[in-house]
Formats: sequence, C-alpha cells, structure tokens
Amino acid sequence: MNVLFLMTDQHRADTLGAYGNPLARTPHLDELAATGTRFDRWYTPTAICTPSRASLLTGQAPFRHKVLANHERNVGYQEDLPDGTFTFPEALRERGWNTGLVGKWHAGTRKSHADYGFDGPELPGWHNPVDAPDYLAYLKDNDLPPYEISDRIRGTLPNGGPGNLLAARLHQPVEATFEYYLATRTIELMRKYAAEGKPFYLSTHFFGPHLPYIVPDEYFDMVDPSTVPLPKSIAETFEGKPPVQRNYSAHWTFDTMPIETTRKLIAVYWGYVTLIDEQIGRILAALDELGLREETSVFFTCDHGEFTGSHRLHDKGPAMYEDIYRTPGIVRIPGAQPQVRREFVSLLDCTATILDLAGLPTEQAVDSRSLVPLVRGEHPEWQQDIVGEFHGHHFPYPQRMLREDRYKLVVNPDSTNELYDLENDPDELINIYRHPEMASVRGRMLKRLYGLLVERDDRFYHWMTSMYEIGEVDHDPTQSGLDEASYK
Repeated sequence: MNVLFLMTDQHRADTLGAYGNPLARTPHLDELAATGTRFDRWYTPTAICTPSRASLLTGQAPFRHKVLANHERNVGYQEDLPDGTFTFPEALRERGWNTGLVGKWHAGTRKSHADYGFDGPELPGWHNPVDAPDYLAYLKDNDLPPYEISDRIRGTLPNGGPGNLLAARLHQPVEATFEYYLATRTIELMRKYAAEGKPFYLSTHFFGPHLPYIVPDEYFDMVDPSTVPLPKSIAETFEGKPPVQRNYSAHWTFDTMPIETTRKLIAVYWGYVTLIDEQIGRILAALDELGLREETSVFFTCDHGEFTGSHRLHDKGPAMYEDIYRTPGIVRIPGAQPQVRREFVSLLDCTATILDLAGLPTEQAVDSRSLVPLVRGEHPEWQQDIVGEFHGHHFPYPQRMLREDRYKLVVNPDSTNELYDLENDPDELINIYRHPEMASVRGRMLKRLYGLLVERDDRFYHWMTSMYEIGEVDHDPTQSGLDEASYK
C-alpha cells in the first residue's frame, strides 16, 4: 500500500464543491471526495502553519512537541523538534519505504525535510519561494518566463504604512506557476518510485492558497466578484469579543478597503483554489496512468483555514473561529466505499492513519488515532468533541477550544471567554458566554475541557483550576508538593 498525501496551506473548506460551494470549480477534489471518505468535521490542532505541520510529523499535539510558532513571527518559542523525536517518515524509511515531500516544509528552521528522510527539492519559506534554485532551473529548462506581478491589492496599516500584500496578478503562463512546477516534480518522483517498486509515501505540499493570492490572468479574473456572496460574519462588530480581534482586524487593514475589494479578494482566492485543483488533477491522472490507483491511499487536507474577510479578518490568528479551525479532509483507501463521516477528527489523526496503513505501530503518535476504521465504514467508539489550541502569532497569545456538536467554548486568559451556539449562530457572531441561561452549558464545557487538558497533561489547565468552577480535583492544584490535604 502506497500513500499519496496532497496538502494545501490556509485553505477554507467552503471553497470546494464537495463541501457545498455551488460556484466552486474544483472537479478533481470533488471527484476524490465522491470516491473516498469526506470528513465534515475535520479540524486542525492549531490554526498556524509550523505547529500544525510539526503535529502531522509527530502525531503530537502542539503543546507536547513545543514547536509553537512560525519562524517568521517567532516570539521566543522552540523552532525545531528535539533530536530523537518520533516522526512517521523516519519510521517508514526504517521499514523500507521511499518517502518524498515536494513543496512547503515549514516545520522547522534548522532542520529541513531531508533531515527526516524526505526526498525532494529544498524549498524553504512560508510562501512560494520563487527564487529557489530548482524552480529557476525548471523555468530555464522549459524556456518559461520569470516571476513578475502587478495589480497589487493591499490596505493601509494603523500607523499609515502599506498593509500586507493580499493579492496580485501574475504575469506567467500556468506552466510557469509554482503550483504547476510542484505537480511536475511530484509526478517525476512518483514515476521514479513506481519504477523502483518499493512502497512509497509521497506528499505534495502546495504553498497556496495562502495569501497573497498571486495567480495568472485566467485565475485572477476567473470569478466575477459581483457573483461572490460575502460571508455573513462580515457583519462582525467585535462587541463582547476579546479586544485582540478588533486589533487584528486593523492589522489586516480590513476597514481601509472598500467592500468591492473584499469581493475581489474572495474571487481571486477561489481562482487560486481552482489552479491548485487542476494541478492535483494532473497528479491523480499520473497515479492512474502508472496503474497505482488500486494500491495507493490518497489524502487531501491542509494545515489550517483562512479568514478571507470573515469576521473582518484576513490570514489566521488569535480567534478560534470555524473559518480557520474546520478544514477539508478527504481520505480514499482502495476497496473502501464512498461515504461522508461526521465524527470529530483532526489533522493529527493522519499520523496514526499513515502508520496503520503501513502496518506499523501507532502508539508513538501519542495524540493521534487511526482513521482507517472510519474510512472502511466501521463504527468504533469515538470522542464526541475535539480540543484546539493556540500559542500566538506576532505575540504570545494562549487559547484553548472545546468544540462539540452544538456549542464551542474558547478560553482566553487575557480577557473574555467565548461561547457560541453553532446551531442558532453558525457564523459565531454572538458571544453567549455570559448569558445567564447558558450557565449550565458553560459550566459543563469548562469541566469537560479541564478534564481533557489534565488527561493530556496540557499545563494550560493550571489557569483554569483557579479561575473557573471546574469541580473537585484529585490532585494538588497548587503543584507545590507541600499540601497534604486530599482533593478527592
């Protein structure tokens, strides 16, 4: 059994036809969903690139592996996994597998993908490294023009400076795009692995559709902005919300741009998704041409979502909304019947799933659980909720989230906590944490989150011990070792 792992970056679930977007142009991913298992409640452990990718490598939650921030905005956290940390590609290599990664690494600073046993070109950074030697060689070998952009879209920062680049028009044919290049290199490596005859794990990590959305004319203008429905959460007022969200909106310059610009940004984002879908189609076609479809499991997911105007925000950050925590997740295992699953699952669960498919033990992926039984149509006991965490981006900002069927709780030690009723308020506009009628829900979820954090040994629970009614505890909450009183 081979594994083909297709991954995007900062990708909203609602950009795919398979996830209900009637205007989406994603036929290849839709076909993968129609022939595999589409998970409707697939979450990232944390909505930021490097920590989530380190979780995929290790099967550990971010608080455990401690790689908690992107290198570019790191505020003092550890930047690489400690030597000796278990990772799944090294386990596969020891079992005799080929392992390849073409595209975005961004799971460490000092160590590269090759340090963990991955074949593939060195492509560092958070966005398309258009100056990478292998990409420049690809352009030269194929007589393709270099990277050049115009029509930049950006707002104005609170200090009056130019905002972050959000989108631009790329003056290259599709064959010269970084996305086409990544698919080409993936197909080349797939052919090499197929010729060698060893089982393989091959991953393509696209840098997009992460902003800035830089695409050729046909994708920049593919979607008419007037047809784009604005997210309902664009009505966000930030009333009753943590103040950091309003500050983050200012950082991403939302209110300095007309609403027509927001529509255009969403339209270009959708065009970017289509560009990537077409390249995924090329990779899947090569898999079929090589006769590998019936012996290769295929994954599609991303590291986290994207705001793209939702809640008057862009990028991701210190707000645990569905836009950035719920992501697409599709798994196709040969012989398994197509289906849709509603269990709460995570990017973290990919680690144990890959190991399971390889016939390897999964215990070292300590926070991961194999999805193989779910994909095969079984109904094992499964946790009815899921935990998310965040540690900061630009500045330290700890958060924990508990998402269950109807409600979501977010604990923000610096300000107000959040509680959302996703049945009556799916756009998470109204924080009902302090509503008197929600006291029982609030209390129940606080106790549940506390118990899960204690069970994991996520030390965030120390804050909750003293600040909230979390019920009786069976340990010394002072952690002093000096109190002999029983807390049972």
